[in-house]
Amino acid sequence: MNTLKTASLSFAVVLATALVTVSSFPQTPTAAASPAVNANPALPWALGVRVPLTVARPPTLVEKMPATSLWTRTANNPPVNLGTILLLTDGTVIAHEENDQNNNVATRNWYKLTPDINGSYINGTWSSIAPLPVGYGPLFFGSAVLPDGRVIVEGGEYNQYGGNFSRLGAIYDPVADTWTSVNPPAGWNNIGDAQTVVLNNGTFMLANAVTAQAALLNASTLTWTATGSGKFDINDEEGWTLLPSGKVLTVDAYVQHYQFNGMNYEIYDPNSGSWSVAGTTPVQLWDSAATCGGQSHASYEVGPALLLPNGTVFATGANSCGPGHTAIYNVGADTWTAGPDFPGNLDIADGPAALEPNGKMLMMTSPLIFNAGSIFFEWDGSNLNQVPGPPNAPNVSSFQGHLLVLPTGQIMYTDYTNDVEIFTPTEGNYNWTPSAVLTSPAISRGSSFILFGFKFNGLSQATAYGDDLQTATNYPIVRITNVATGHVFYCRTRGHSTMAVGYPGPAKTHLDIPANMETGQSYLEVVANGIPSERYPIGIR
Repeated sequence: MNTLKTASLSFAVVLATALVTVSSFPQTPTAAASPAVNANPALPWALGVRVPLTVARPPTLVEKMPATSLWTRTANNPPVNLGTILLLTDGTVIAHEENDQNNNVATRNWYKLTPDINGSYINGTWSSIAPLPVGYGPLFFGSAVLPDGRVIVEGGEYNQYGGNFSRLGAIYDPVADTWTSVNPPAGWNNIGDAQTVVLNNGTFMLANAVTAQAALLNASTLTWTATGSGKFDINDEEGWTLLPSGKVLTVDAYVQHYQFNGMNYEIYDPNSGSWSVAGTTPVQLWDSAATCGGQSHASYEVGPALLLPNGTVFATGANSCGPGHTAIYNVGADTWTAGPDFPGNLDIADGPAALEPNGKMLMMTSPLIFNAGSIFFEWDGSNLNQVPGPPNAPNVSSFQGHLLVLPTGQIMYTDYTNDVEIFTPTEGNYNWTPSAVLTSPAISRGSSFILFGFKFNGLSQATAYGDDLQTATNYPIVRITNVATGHVFYCRTRGHSTMAVGYPGPAKTHLDIPANMETGQSYLEVVANGIPSERYPIGIR
């Protein structure tokens, strides 16, 4: 339990210093500006002050689970089968109605999970939200939560009941509860099962899955600028991992560029807008089927690659011929080492991984390519350790799973059924705790203000997949708990000053205080990647 810290500076001095600092703080860039990224802006910052408020504070929010299982089904089932899940900046989760690939069915429909008054996602309730524009119901598509709080979805390997590669897209405004169509980048005939990433400066980057093209979105005008020159092969089947430098890592999948022993990895530099082959991985991570049929049998699939607290990326592979390989990328040294193979014939031919607050990486494997019989593992930095999976895991393949890190530190799982499961990790040491600077002892309901602090975006995107699922949570979530009742209220954040992972420096976000929350003595927490800050006493009036 953290203890309340105090500072010797007077409130007036700190507030004045903070205001001076804020005046020089860069606003969130838009894609209309240069795509150049300043990964580590050197800026002065005021000393933090924790405004004292003498109250009895309840412990930080932790949902307790039955001792017999790490997984708990949500108490209220959604009314439909769910696939893609995304965490909004107001603490709610939205989920897309999807069935598995066997039926090629996806709809226009989305649903929202709202945690209960005690902050529990297990006991939360589902409600419908606005559907996608008419004619657009994608399956296996790109997605992201933007710095302004909106959600964008792009492309799709399938569209509703059709098997065509879609080039449609739409953006969701959670305040207005409306979707707006987004035109594709100029000259793109397809988007398909696309990769996406939100770069350090907040710009959304989208891949064309069937070419080497990529584009940057101006979120204000919903227009695109080409980027990503120099790509070795087409984007199909590859995943993107955002690095602390602001660059993006991908492992080549050699689609339309088959080389049975190919092991390239590439780096995208936002400052130049180009890709370059940076070297080779120590083992092959994409499925070439080199020893069991070759090119005619290759799936070209890879598994997720996730940035971890120890400064490495753990990258996983697919294999038609046996166990999937893994490799460890040391980000600072730009070097790779081979990791352990998965046991038996397990691999991750598309599949989810998530970063637990304790630093372990949870991942979903299955036998060979797209076979049912999923088994879950944790990577602890040294070993792959099998852990129990959700009840339906034996009936599905890894590509059918979706993982999302929640503000409670738990991980949500969907698999194209209405069985939504919540995984509660074991406790561990937080090594990337956000912090905030409070400049007032009290705030009013329905008001908005700018919250300042450090480590607002966590150290990782916190989730990864083979290619066509992005559920990153590298943005600040703020919750306020009423001391008298213990009731939990999530605030909406927007306009984050940075989306840089692993950035310890100063950050800010706009904070909207719910108009219907309870008044009185409370405490405020900032959460990044499921890891909460210290609890800051605050009055709500």
